[in-house]
Amino acid sequence: MVLEKIQKENDIKKLTPAELDVLKDEIREFLIESISVTGGHLASNLGVVELTMALHLCFELPKDKIVWDVGHQSYTHKILTGRKEGFATLRQFGGMSGFPKADESDCDCFNTGHSSTSISAGLGLAMARQVTGDDYHVVSVIGDGALTGGMAYEALNNASSIKSNFIIVLNDNNMSISENVGGVSQYLSGFRTADAYRDLKNNIMNSLNQIPVYGERMVKRIRNTKSSIKQLLIPGMFFEEMGIIYLGPVDGSDIHEMCRVFEEAKRVDGPVLVHVITKKGAGYPPAERYPSRFHGAEPFDIETGLPKKKRTKANYTDVFSTVMKKMGERNPDVVAITAAMADGTGLRRFRRNFPDRFFDVGIAEAHATTFAAGLAKAGLIPVFAVYSSFLQRAFDQVLHDVCIQNLHVVFAIDRAGLVGSDGETHQGIFDISYLSAIPNMTILAPKNKWELSDMMKFAIRFNGPIAVRYPRGTAYDGLKEIREPVELGKSELIQHGKGVAIMALGSMVATAVDVVELLQKRGINATLINARFAMPFDKAAIKSLTTDHYMLVTMEENVLSGGFGEHVTEFVKAHELALRVLNIALPDCYVEHGNVDLLKKELKVDAESVADRIMQEL
Repeated sequence: MVLEKIQKENDIKKLTPAELDVLKDEIREFLIESISVTGGHLASNLGVVELTMALHLCFELPKDKIVWDVGHQSYTHKILTGRKEGFATLRQFGGMSGFPKADESDCDCFNTGHSSTSISAGLGLAMARQVTGDDYHVVSVIGDGALTGGMAYEALNNASSIKSNFIIVLNDNNMSISENVGGVSQYLSGFRTADAYRDLKNNIMNSLNQIPVYGERMVKRIRNTKSSIKQLLIPGMFFEEMGIIYLGPVDGSDIHEMCRVFEEAKRVDGPVLVHVITKKGAGYPPAERYPSRFHGAEPFDIETGLPKKKRTKANYTDVFSTVMKKMGERNPDVVAITAAMADGTGLRRFRRNFPDRFFDVGIAEAHATTFAAGLAKAGLIPVFAVYSSFLQRAFDQVLHDVCIQNLHVVFAIDRAGLVGSDGETHQGIFDISYLSAIPNMTILAPKNKWELSDMMKFAIRFNGPIAVRYPRGTAYDGLKEIREPVELGKSELIQHGKGVAIMALGSMVATAVDVVELLQKRGINATLINARFAMPFDKAAIKSLTTDHYMLVTMEENVLSGGFGEHVTEFVKAHELALRVLNIALPDCYVEHGNVDLLKKELKVDAESVADRIMQEL
């Protein structure tokens, strides 16, 4: 087995061409078998097997630096750097991350998890090399999807300033290769980057510039003519105009051809983009047919491609999807926005039923937010469905473009709280903190699936910036009988007791129900309140507790700093209320990957841990 010969970085260089052909098939087989057990990102990784092999053949790791945009396509890179055994614990607590992690290997030069960052990071590494005088290559790998993010264009614009070699690999898994254009482009790429050609061009231009009066005109005319020819023959003229040499397109399944072009790219003194055409899910028919289904796959049956575990209950995204369809039918002013995640956020049904009121802006959360502000300014009701960790990228736009103008934009924040397997870069544990700091922002969190429906309807009726945050996973279906109308800033009493009051927010209500039962066994009849609103929270309800309670426990699935509990604590102190406040929240740290239930126990926010902490305080 050729794969067994890969024990550490650069071992791939020892293989023969015949062995490389076998290796790519073995890697695909290994990925399919491993991810069918653990789950993970499959389609994106199958598409870049040969591309990754070519990079490892042409560059010396860890001396040379490869920055993977997003990083969910780095599985082959991990295999080729000696981490094959780690796939048994992929994305599990204490196991190997599904993204590049510098503390896993020196070959992971930059941690990534969000889109459109690799060119900026790579340019920083390349500029640092220029300053320090070090000698290494820098390669930023970015997908065509990630190029819809504005940050990538900011980086491309800045990249033209670098005077030393900086390689950008465009992993294009959307457009097909046009052979005639590709052939001409390949010829021109090789010719244009050859040392003899560059020297000849520079010598001619320098000589012409020295001719009095006419020299400058001749140079200008030559340049104009050259640009016109390029516009006709070179698909990468967009990059060329930005001062970035374009090579390609190259067949992403042809290792030999990619290696040839990468060697050409290494000779360029400046920024160079290599356009590689790949196919998502390549080598596994189910993933080729349904790449989005195998983007972040759960454990699946290899033969059929179907998930091993059938979902019997609706998750919160399903509930949101249903509500959006109903709201779209009832109100023609409701429009929906996604940042390239229509399926993930549950907007597929809305798109199918109301295509003229659905907007996919690409991986551009900042633009999506200001775009929503413009729609709201014109009288529409925009609902921007976005993952909590990705909304972080639009903080300024939420503050500056939405909240200062007090515009009615609805933020449907999916994956709020602990999300599990994707780890640090995807945990949605900061949104209450950063949103509650912004004046005019209203923040709600539902206790169960019915309350999510009620809160979305409330949000659409509301007049101002409003965010509804809800977790990943199966929607809680308890407490169905308690369904008070949603009123601005009003909490909901679930159970009245005395002495200890628990005010839980959103997903933590379900945990709080168990905490109350545990306390009951210990002789404490606690009051349970569904907070509903993180901002503005129910101050009247808190004041009323002082008559027969001495302790208030807040519970939230957000970091402590700046969260719901801290705001409540400050209120109690400011008004000198006779209540001792205990904040149950996530620690102020980055939470690694792992099963959500296990993470809750580790972080002491599960029911037993919370009950123990309350007893300790008492």
